Amino acid sequence: MAKTLTKKAAVERDGSMSLGGHMKELRNRLAVCAAVFVIGTVYFLANAAKLVTLLADMGRVYGYQFVVISPQEKLLQYFRLAIMAAIILTIPVILYQIWAFAKPGLKKSENLFFGMTLLLGLGLFCVGVLFAYKVTLPFMLNFLITLEGTDFITAQISIASYLSFVLMIFTIFGCIFEIPLVTIILAKLGIASPTLMKKGRGVAIVICFFVAAVITPPDIVSQTLVAIPMVLLYQISIWLAKIFYKPHLDDDDEDDEETDED
Repeated sequence: MAKTLTKKAAVERDGSMSLGGHMKELRNRLAVCAAVFVIGTVYFLANAAKLVTLLADMGRVYGYQFVVISPQEKLLQYFRLAIMAAIILTIPVILYQIWAFAKPGLKKSENLFFGMTLLLGLGLFCVGVLFAYKVTLPFMLNFLITLEGTDFITAQISIASYLSFVLMIFTIFGCIFEIPLVTIILAKLGIASPTLMKKGRGVAIVICFFVAAVITPPDIVSQTLVAIPMVLLYQISIWLAKIFYKPHLDDDDEDDEETDED
């Protein structure tokens, strides 16, 4: 019996675990994520009116009047925002659980890089959403309601359409601000080299302004407000590529290195 306990303790010290142990750990981590999602949904549903008011206030400043075009529309938007807010709340928990589950099988350097990648990704997405909320959306909403030649049209917008527009802009900018993170990952894999990114800078700037023209109203101010951050993020990505770039070695080169080590 003592030998069995000693052997079990040794296995745990080595970090090894049976398939059943892995499945149990995975089940527990999924249960934590599910619990956070359910609790978050209940909490945000109780405060859904405040969330709608917070987002609608941006449009009301510029004269937007919101209406509902179906009896259940307002209630559905409450559920929609509550679920989306709960998902946002749960994402950091999910990422942490993934990192904690994979941590025993990672090297120290890989573990550090994986953790920093998760934190950087969350931070960049939040910065992108904040930029959209503070800078881009006010200009876009003001432009769209002040179009010349249509003074006889009163802006009474469906609250569902308005929230869809706002959440779409948040998502777009959150993803745009992930450019540096994608560059770091590609550079670590030996794909995104600083030299290649410098050569493609002119093309990248044109693409940035094209994307900005597609996702914003057709005025130069809004397009510039979207394109300039994208260009700056691309430049930052070049600097990051210089730091994290690891040239990809061919199999022959790797064999030569192993031979030299032997």
